[in-house]
Amino acid sequence: MNAPFSPRGASASLAPEIVPAASLDPAAWDALVARAAAPSPDYGRRMIAAHLAHGLAPPDLACVVVRDGPALLALLPIRPARPMLRRSAAPFTAPLITATAPLVAEGPAFAPALAALVAGLARVSDSWRWPLLPAGTPAGAGLLAAMAEAGWGVETVSRFARPVLDRFPDHAACLAAAPSRNRVKDLRRRRRRLDALGAVRVETVGPAGDLGAACAAFLALERAGWKGRVGTALASRPATAALAADLFGAGEGPVTARADLLRLDGVPIAASVALTCRRTVFLLKTAYDERYAAFAPGALLEAEIVRALHEGSEADRLDSATQDSRVLADLYPGRSEIVGFAASAPGGPPVAALAAALRRSGAWRARAAALRAWLRRAAARG
Repeated sequence: MNAPFSPRGASASLAPEIVPAASLDPAAWDALVARAAAPSPDYGRRMIAAHLAHGLAPPDLACVVVRDGPALLALLPIRPARPMLRRSAAPFTAPLITATAPLVAEGPAFAPALAALVAGLARVSDSWRWPLLPAGTPAGAGLLAAMAEAGWGVETVSRFARPVLDRFPDHAACLAAAPSRNRVKDLRRRRRRLDALGAVRVETVGPAGDLGAACAAFLALERAGWKGRVGTALASRPATAALAADLFGAGEGPVTARADLLRLDGVPIAASVALTCRRTVFLLKTAYDERYAAFAPGALLEAEIVRALHEGSEADRLDSATQDSRVLADLYPGRSEIVGFAASAPGGPPVAALAAALRRSGAWRARAAALRAWLRRAAARG
């Protein structure tokens, strides 16, 4: 159990710093994750250190931090503005980072730490583009409130609802609350058909298990599928393969790895890799053997992860960590609002102009994503 934390000084003494991520004390960083207002692996030491170690973050990656003595009260890794490219500053993002709320310690220093963090953001840049903020979390809502209090202009650019699932009294109650009864029935039919092919077993691998072998099984499945054919599988590049092995391997701290495998006669035909933080499982990646696509092994594994949540005692929430999953939207009754927004500090550029530029770039990215989806379908047919 973590010891209770109490700030030493008066809130007025809190001041932001901009420091290299590599210079932060690992124990202080882990302690902040452990006492943050909401569980999140995204800006934890495990995630950022793995990106730094494998060249997937700038070696001089900076963080805005707020401290009380040696203790960290707030932390946000950042990408500085690029005025020559007309790019605003932004939180650090990468494909495996699925939410951008700052880490902020809960308790009496929460609001003062956020106010100091916002002051630090203004020192970095007077304009910000901010994707993937979980607006309903304490840190997400608190950040927006602190910006408003400091006189920032903020305009929402995008929003979507991310599926989440909080533990029900039992699995049956969870299935009864699923948004799509048809999905539940369809998965039952597909499971019966798969059972007819051989012995089906679901395996959950945690910190005490062979996470290396489980991650290798996931990487092999992903690379053998359409992502491998178009070169976007994690195993397609040495750096991202090493990142996955590091991130989803053994390790200690407030963020730990987990893998779930669906086996047919002992052979993995679907795999999910996730990070667990304070009893919330963040489901980051799933892959399946496309030879069994008619049985929807990936969806069957997702349904089994829901069952495991209710039959085990290790977790209380599943976070889909995704923008678009029809399967999980059909299985998870809860939603977390994720917003993207433009922000301008006092004296900065008009926020409406920043938001309009972000909408234009978002439309361009949507067209590019549609093209990539077409290429994936073509690759799958080939």
